[in-house]
Amino acid sequence: MIKYEDFEKVDIRVGKIIKVEDTEGLKKPSYKMTIDFGDDIGKKISLGQYTKNYSKENLLNRLVMGVVNFEPKKIGSYTSEVLTLGFEDENGGIVLAIPEQNVPLGKKMY
Repeated sequence: MIKYEDFEKVDIRVGKIIKVEDTEGLKKPSYKMTIDFGDDIGKKISLGQYTKNYSKENLLNRLVMGVVNFEPKKIGSYTSEVLTLGFEDENGGIVLAIPEQNVPLGKKMY
């Protein structure tokens, strides 16, 4: 188990996907997403394995939740700056964790 203070170190914010691109050369099919987290955090890149459940067009302008304070992670020739949150479904696809209602970009999860 972790202490609540440990969880508080994880900075989860809401952002909007503003650009979605295909990737090449990765072991698992993924999209490269540019996510706008508002004025304080700005735009960040996230790689996500959402190709089974979402088209690029379906992801565009969607609100998502992402961990913005992890160190950047090298994935193949790409760098992911944000961990976009999701859950694996029964078919091995990833389903996004999304806010139920509109909230301002960059708001922190409590």
